[in-house]
Amino acid sequence: MFPYPSGKLHMGHVRVYTISDTIARFQKMRGMQVINPMGWDAFGLPAENAAIEHGLHPANWTQSNIKHMREQLDALGLSFSWEREITTCLPEYYKWTQYLFIKLFEAGLVYQKEAMVNWDPVDQTVLANEQVDENGCSWRSGAKVEQKYLRQWFIKTTVYAKAMLDSLSELPEWYGIKEMQANWIGDCVGCYLDFMLKVNGKETGEKLAAYTYTPEAIYGASHLYVLPDHRLLHGNSSLKAMFQSEFIPGKDCLTSVTAVNLLTKQEVPIVISAKSDFENYIDTKIGIPSTNPEDAAVAHNLGLSFSEVIETLPDGLETIVNSGEFTGMTRQEALKALTQQARNKGVGGNLTSDKLRDWLISRQRYWGTPIPIIHCQTCGTVPVPYEDLPVELPNITSFTGKGASPLETVPEWMNCSCPRCKGPAKRETDTMDTFVDSSWYYLRYTDPHNSDRPFNKALVDYWMPVDLYIGGKEHAVMHLYYARFLSHFCYNQKMTKHKEPFYKLLVQGLIKSQTYKLTTTSQYLKREEIDLTGTEPVHIKTKEKLQVTWEKMSKSKHNGIDPEELVEQYGIDTMRLYILFAAPPEQDILWDAKTDAVPGVRRWQSRLWSLTTKLIEARTSSTVPNPQLLNEKEKAEAKKIWEQKNLVVSEVTNYFTKDYLFNAAISRLMGLTNVLSQASQPLILHSAEFEDALATLCIMVAPMAPHIASELWKGLAHVQNKLCTYHKWDDDVLHQSWPKVDPEYLQQPDIIEMSVLINNKACGKVSMPRQVARNAEEVHELILQSELGIKHLQGRPIKKAFLSPRTALINFLVQE
Repeated sequence: MFPYPSGKLHMGHVRVYTISDTIARFQKMRGMQVINPMGWDAFGLPAENAAIEHGLHPANWTQSNIKHMREQLDALGLSFSWEREITTCLPEYYKWTQYLFIKLFEAGLVYQKEAMVNWDPVDQTVLANEQVDENGCSWRSGAKVEQKYLRQWFIKTTVYAKAMLDSLSELPEWYGIKEMQANWIGDCVGCYLDFMLKVNGKETGEKLAAYTYTPEAIYGASHLYVLPDHRLLHGNSSLKAMFQSEFIPGKDCLTSVTAVNLLTKQEVPIVISAKSDFENYIDTKIGIPSTNPEDAAVAHNLGLSFSEVIETLPDGLETIVNSGEFTGMTRQEALKALTQQARNKGVGGNLTSDKLRDWLISRQRYWGTPIPIIHCQTCGTVPVPYEDLPVELPNITSFTGKGASPLETVPEWMNCSCPRCKGPAKRETDTMDTFVDSSWYYLRYTDPHNSDRPFNKALVDYWMPVDLYIGGKEHAVMHLYYARFLSHFCYNQKMTKHKEPFYKLLVQGLIKSQTYKLTTTSQYLKREEIDLTGTEPVHIKTKEKLQVTWEKMSKSKHNGIDPEELVEQYGIDTMRLYILFAAPPEQDILWDAKTDAVPGVRRWQSRLWSLTTKLIEARTSSTVPNPQLLNEKEKAEAKKIWEQKNLVVSEVTNYFTKDYLFNAAISRLMGLTNVLSQASQPLILHSAEFEDALATLCIMVAPMAPHIASELWKGLAHVQNKLCTYHKWDDDVLHQSWPKVDPEYLQQPDIIEMSVLINNKACGKVSMPRQVARNAEEVHELILQSELGIKHLQGRPIKKAFLSPRTALINFLVQE
């Protein structure tokens, strides 16, 4: 669990934490060691906005919110491993975020280049996307936002694209998330190769990475394409004026600038493309006429020379020619050898897609992890030495939201000595994107108090990968992708033994509530502005009919529900049970407390209370329980209770461990409750099976509704003359072992009698294997082939058949 400390829990939080808490309690009862951690993804823009608007320091605002949210979580009775709590805005955490950044830098996976940002020309500051309104204006100054190139920090996530794509196949089903990850990464068929730019035969010192779909044919390159909006034409490049002077919109423009391939040493001209877009996110690509007709047409029109590098043999096999040491190889062999050589020389060659871009992590903000880089005029870009970490944020008291990064206003922090030459230097004033902080938190949970390293390898190898990651679909791409990237990097650095961070994924749906808005203006209305007394909701003042839809709960749409109010109204366990019973975890919940599952789960809790009371009252009578006093009919009834208990234990355990179908588990537990509610008074008094089934029911309820289960267990523990001695009656219900199916139940005869009904009338029984009796199609077929089926069903059109494996009954609805 790793929420942003916004200050107030919403129902989405409550749902995900209820699911995680239920699973954690269940696994503990099964004897597992469990980490159910909680931490705070605590850096980010809202804290800085609060500082600008209300004069609150981001640290104070954040810590206050954490304190309040922790109190709210405690009030929900959640069993978090609070001793492992982490907070990303504390130096003891972000020291190690900086450490990992430097590791990435040393591995050649961090670089700077110009990139487009949202620029407020009035406040002279960079804006995040969420600070730009729908009209393209600044949230604060109202000025029309401009696009401007600034030098930004990037992490080369594309280097790991192919490895991360291939690794998806090793993971279990992720509810469609694997497909979303694969689609985000794209088909990794090509790669970037590095070029050095030259003018009039002289190197300019500028480098350019260009994409090709066919790296094996690189010796056949004729030119490099750049788009008209490329940074070379609009940024701060020394070649900007030359490119702009040679650019004619709508035409392929041959420039005076050439590019030397750092792998092949070939020199080709740069062409500004007539197109406004290439495929997906590419803005620079290599023209290779041998493999692309469009490239051939451009080369022909501009009179560019090139070599044919693909030769097709009589048997159809394509081989490489005119390509130096790669000549004679098949295309596949050349692709492998050439990209490997490029990687070895550090000039590109990592297979990636045209969809994927490197990760821009620069933020011109105060409230983020400082980037641990020092800029020296003599030594260039120098990482902060490990022993000098963390680079802590200075204390800034005034935030205006104007001008450059707030860190530039603190000269005593910004000005420093170069760690190499000891000369005057300046610190980097950008901070990191908060996704960097949350890309490795799961590793820190395994060793949260380590002051010597980010985590101990032995501990991380013991606990990782995370057995179950629970989160919304909104995290399915970016957060998961960055977390997977960091995990792959740590694996390659021999910091961990596991590549993938998360084994199994549970993607929970949204909680939606009805919204009411005016059809004329699309304005959302508050509940007090709506008249709900008629057949259709209308605006109280204007009587205008309203547009009613189910939408994600939101403060701005006035359809949010305060968890604290719900707890006050219904109690914690009712809210938990409702959330678990209303829908399977991956489906959305449409919140309607009046007609929905809330009354159902409240009635069920009342029945549980009533059952426990019945047993307590029966055992406090003067009659001593004695199973020998039961007659044959009552003994048969006791056996059915025993069978039901074992069947429910088997099914509920399965629901908890496989698909997390808590709604189905609750339904089965309700069914067992009904069976016990029908038990006769002698059975309640004298039957060990009844006592055991009720105790087992209470234990299985405990992970989902721990408070009422604990109360019920206390009552059961005080029952006199117990017939079941193997439960640990003196311990709390949450310290009981999760029930197992009795061995005798598993050893029952494999043949059962299936009762057959036709149009709700009993027609007889058919014997069949117990395993078959659970499969509707197989039961259907066996009965049709039986004597009973031939006599009663042959030739009659069957509209539907309903199978109840629990009661060994099938009902055929046939047309009369």
